[in-house]
Amino acid sequence: MKVVHLITGLRVGGAETMLLKLLTRFREAGGPEGEVINLSVIGPMAAPIAALGVPLTSLAMSSGFGAFFKLPRLRSAINEARPDIVQTWMYHANLMGALALRGRHRPPLIWGLRQTGLDPRLSKRRTALVARAGARLSGRVPDRIVCVSQSARDHHVAMGYDATKMVVIPNGFDLDVFRPDPEARRAVRAEIGVAEDRPVVGLVARLDPQKDHGNFLAAAGIVARRWPQAVFVLCGHGTEDTNAGLGGRIAASGLTSDQVRRLGVRSDVPRLTAAFDLAVSSSAFGEGFSNALGEALCCAVPVVATDVGEARTIVGQEGRVVPPAEPEALAAAMAELLALEAPARRKLGQAGRQRMAQEYGLGAIAGRYRALYDEVLASGAAGTEASGVTG
Repeated sequence: MKVVHLITGLRVGGAETMLLKLLTRFREAGGPEGEVINLSVIGPMAAPIAALGVPLTSLAMSSGFGAFFKLPRLRSAINEARPDIVQTWMYHANLMGALALRGRHRPPLIWGLRQTGLDPRLSKRRTALVARAGARLSGRVPDRIVCVSQSARDHHVAMGYDATKMVVIPNGFDLDVFRPDPEARRAVRAEIGVAEDRPVVGLVARLDPQKDHGNFLAAAGIVARRWPQAVFVLCGHGTEDTNAGLGGRIAASGLTSDQVRRLGVRSDVPRLTAAFDLAVSSSAFGEGFSNALGEALCCAVPVVATDVGEARTIVGQEGRVVPPAEPEALAAAMAELLALEAPARRKLGQAGRQRMAQEYGLGAIAGRYRALYDEVLASGAAGTEASGVTG
């Protein structure tokens, strides 16, 4: 079996991370064979995908209407790959995959939906248009639609997406990669200049309105007044020291340079996360199933999250969930967990790791994708063999 994965871009994000994990697990398990077609320019996630030996093509399509002029190139790339199944990731890839796979003789098409909403004040108008176009096409184009969470499913059904084609498959986590690591904790703290007795609170997220760094920084400023020794770590695209705008927002929150570490994009997120005492997700909207929350729990790190998407399900009893865009509530939850004695925090984190292993282990989640592929092929979806997409 060969699956072509069509993805909007290869920056560091939830969909891209899950695709890499899925490709890695399938490589280890001996299949299905994978190939990736990236609609955008080469991003940071391209290198680890290529390192697996997975064929990767980047089409450098624009995000505007100019993308439609490259549809023949996309169709040709899919034809050359000769897939049994095409799986698309995120709104733009869903739409472009639908337009490319026209004609009767095409492989089955599986869409991917990962968000739980678009804030009209902060989201791009073009993205909203593409999402609505997907709703109109969902009843007659994709053979199946994978939703990353029940909340993502419910949101898209309300938008008009075809519920009869939907299946929920959450993100999976490799607990051999994300795990408690005392040596990594010591090494990371030495690297960023933080003593062992200082509490470290981490936010692993790209700088984006969806992630609401302003909410996190405002809450961190409140917490720092009670725990001036606390250190707040920002990791993700846009959080580099060179970002003057972010620096201004940090200063406005009352935080000093000694209280914040801005790490930017990191390739060692597992060891970095293992160094946290507390992990936070401060998102304002749109989260389907947060990888960062799951990864922290796998590292036995307690979490605090805003009530967006599937946060309550992920956090369970091993953290706290608060309303979005309320810094005082976020700060209170952070303070509550920081006030726990270290053994109590460790016990909380260990319970979280155990639950992640039981419910979201990567092997089981990859198995659900494989079962979906088998079911789609056995059902004769699209009514064709993998003989190309034109006809």
